[in-house]
Order: sequence, then structure tokens, then C-alpha cells
Amino acid sequence: MDVATILQNVLGCKWTLHILAEVRSGVNRPGDLVRSADGLTTKVLNERLVKLVRFGILQKTSFPEVPPRVEYELTDFGKRFSRLLDEVDRLQAEG
Repeated sequence: MDVATILQNVLGCKWTLHILAEVRSGVNRPGDLVRSADGLTTKVLNERLVKLVRFGILQKTSFPEVPPRVEYELTDFGKRFSRLLDEVDRLQAEG
């Protein structure tokens, strides 16, 4: 998938932008991500996380623990992509 399509998908969803901002700030567990925003449901979160992993922006790590623990982090591509989002924010602010 090309970067323009990924950018369109990410910018077109307020939850995806929120999730990326939270992961960048160190919130990386699904339960914490759901609690970080009023109105974000587990279903929507899971859909967005799957999409971000598929795009190669996030990496999912599952730990063999009881209860199970899953964490998400930015990939190298995700870090570079986040800089692109920062630039979009700067352009928006310049209005």
C-alpha cells in the first residue's frame, strides 16, 4: 500500500490519530488506550490497531503471561510516518 493511501486512511479517522498520539507518548496497552479517550470503544480500538499493524505503522507484541498482555509500539516506518503527521499539524496551524 502506498504512503498516500495510508495517510488518507489515518487522517480520515480521529481515533487513529488519537491512538498514534497515545502510543507515541508511551501508552501502549489496549486497555490504557481505551481509557485514554471518552467514546473510544474496544471494538473501534481493535479495528484501528489491526489497520495500523497492517500498514506497518505499529508492531504488536504478545507476552505469554496470565492474564495475557499485549503491547503496541511504533515501527521504524511508524516513527517516520509520525514525523509526516507532525508536519501536517504544523501546516494546519499555519492555516
